[in-house]
This record gives sequence, C-alpha cells and structure tokens, in this order.
Amino acid sequence: MRVGLFTDVYPPYVNGVSTSVLMLKRSLEALGHQVYVVTVNNENMKYKYDEEGNVIRIPGLSIGIYDYRLSGIYPVKSLKKIKKWNLDVIHSHTEFGVGTFARIISKQLKIPLVHTYHTMYEDYVHYITKGYFNGISKKIVEYLTLFYCDQTISELIVPTKKTYDLFKEKYKVNRNIYVIPTGIEVEKFYKENFDPKEVLELRKKVGLKKDDFVLLYVGRIAAEKNMAFLLDAQKALSKKNPNLKLLVVGDGPDLDKHKKETEASSFNNSVIFVGKVPLTEVAKYYQLGDIFVTASQSETQGLTVIEAMASSMPVVCMKDESFMNTVIPDLNGYMFENKREYRKIITDIYNDPDKLRRLKKQARLNGNMHSSKYYGERVSDVYRVAIENYQNKRNNFWDHIKKVVGRNEKNNRFKS
Repeated sequence: MRVGLFTDVYPPYVNGVSTSVLMLKRSLEALGHQVYVVTVNNENMKYKYDEEGNVIRIPGLSIGIYDYRLSGIYPVKSLKKIKKWNLDVIHSHTEFGVGTFARIISKQLKIPLVHTYHTMYEDYVHYITKGYFNGISKKIVEYLTLFYCDQTISELIVPTKKTYDLFKEKYKVNRNIYVIPTGIEVEKFYKENFDPKEVLELRKKVGLKKDDFVLLYVGRIAAEKNMAFLLDAQKALSKKNPNLKLLVVGDGPDLDKHKKETEASSFNNSVIFVGKVPLTEVAKYYQLGDIFVTASQSETQGLTVIEAMASSMPVVCMKDESFMNTVIPDLNGYMFENKREYRKIITDIYNDPDKLRRLKKQARLNGNMHSSKYYGERVSDVYRVAIENYQNKRNNFWDHIKKVVGRNEKNNRFKS
C-alpha cells in the first residue's frame, strides 16, 4: 500500500505522538509498504521536502503552547507532490492544522482516511483558558473532537481502552473503534545493547553516585503530568533513604519553576533535573533507572512506560485506565492512588532486592509484547478495512445513481 501519514509533530521534534508516527512509518516500511509523511517545519517558515525519507515539511506558526507550530489548512505548494504519491490511504495523527489538510485532501482526491486519536484534549484546556470558562471550553473540545474524529473519517484508531471509553461512553460515538496500542522498537532499549562503561560515565555526568537507587521520570514537565506529586513524595522518601534519588529527564513549561522550588528546599540533593536530551540519547538515560515513576493521569497510552519496561525497569504509576493493560500489580510494577501508597511501594521495593529483580525480569517480558512490528501489522489491517469500505460506499453510490437514471429513462419511454 501507499500510505500518507499526516502529523503536526515529527522528529527531530520529540514527544509521544512524533515517536508513535516514526515507529509506525518504520514498521509499515518493514512490512513492504511505501510510506510518505506530511508534517510541520518546526525550524522556520520554509517549505522543505526530504526526497530520501519522503517527508514534506510545511511552514507553521508558533501558537504559544510549548514549541508547537500550527500549519495552514491548505498548503498549495505541497499539493502537486502529494498527488504524485498516488496514495491508497491517508492516516492523520492530529485534528488541526495538518490534520485538517489531510481531511481536505481525502475529500479532494477521494482517498479513505484513517485517524488515530492521540491526545486527551480536555486535560490541556487550562493552557488556553488559564482557569476561566473551563466548562464551556470542554464542550467546545467535545464538539471539535466529534467533528474531526467521527464525521470526517473512514476509520478510527485509539491507543487504549481509556480513550475507547471516552468516545463510547462520554461522547456516545456509534462507529467501529480499533484499540491498537502504539508499538516501539523494543530492542533499542535492551540493556545488553549498551556499553556498561558508557552508562557508568553517564551516571557520573548527571551526578549519580555508585550506590544511588534511582527513581526515573522521562517526559514533559508540565501541570498535567503532576510532577509536583513526585517531588513532594521525594521529600519524605529522601529523609529515610538519603541515596534514593529522583532523576527527571525532559523539558516543559514547569521545568524552571520546579527546579527553583527544589533548589530552595531541604531535599534538593535528592532530585536531579537533566532537562531536554536528544532523541537518539533517550534510551541510554533509561539505563540509569531502577524504578520508573509517573503520577500523570493525562495519558492516552504512556509510551514512556513501555520504553521503561523494555529497559527492564518496573513501573510505579498513578492508577489510571491508560496504564491498566500495561502495568500489572506485583508482576511488572504497581499502581498507587495517593502519596502514602506511593511511598510505601517505593520503600518496599527499595528494601527488597529479590522483589526488584523479579519485577525487572517480568517488565522486560511485558515490554516485548509492544513491538513495532505487531503495531504495524494491526494498523495495516485497519487500512485494508478502510479501503474496502470506502470503495464499497463509492460503488453503492454509483449503483444508486444508475438505478435512478435507468428508472427515469424508463419513465420517459413510457411517456413518449
């Protein structure tokens, strides 16, 4: 198949969606499909085409939320190139900007459109409203979500049961929804693929000592990720266990705030903020952790949890539906509902090396279940359904037209 992936974010920009799209492109290509990408140029306002990677980057304007850029909905310059691709199916990974362009192209060129819903937008409303009119804003989000994810597409993919329930139970969507967790290149995170000397050097570089026990967080530093929870809990944990460190890898709008608050606190020596790291180096940072921790409840899936497991790290996370199918209590990690539970879980694992070894082993096994190959195969199946259903609808339409025309011709003959 000839597949067009339309997304507002793509490497070198780093976040969960860009990682997901890159994994999908690679897995589809490994299955023999021809894959093209339409995305935003995050560097400047120029149009770029990467012939080798089949990637069109169209100009986009900064919208003031992180460093996202939003493209126009109909970049004419890219249209000729997309027509030459002769796509069999379009797969959009965003609802706005490039996502709107995908829907226009789908209609104009008569190509079926599959959409993956990646972002729980209701959790991000506060960035725009600043706390005002949240109720009305969430209703608007619901309306736009239904328009972009139900009325303008052929098939819908979601990464978790949590997102499936959002559409079925809250938004009352009456359509087929495919639950397909995003796959990752699990091999990239295997411990045996890293030089122990390089890992040791990285420990020293970030300020970790040989006997430090590391709680690792990888991700965006923002309000919806609930970093304040982990920092507050770390204060109590570090008092009893001085060598228990929280290592925070990532950037975001709240990074400076949390760094300043921590530097002024009594537990500043137990928290290390690494900041943003290159995408190619992220897997190496996972090798520094003993337990992966997150208090976020805004995930649609949580790719970092899968990456942590592939790195042989058990996961301790806030109880949330997005993690239910991945984190299995006392097998590859634990879930908590409050700080007391979190502190107890961390302390128990810290004091029980045998339990930690068992959890690490099982985490690795569970991480292997989320390979990119399996992800690509399942998405390919949805493409085939979309193409077949789209063609059937077109055939039914023309059959109906023929019947109407035939009926009119018959009536005209009788009249004459």
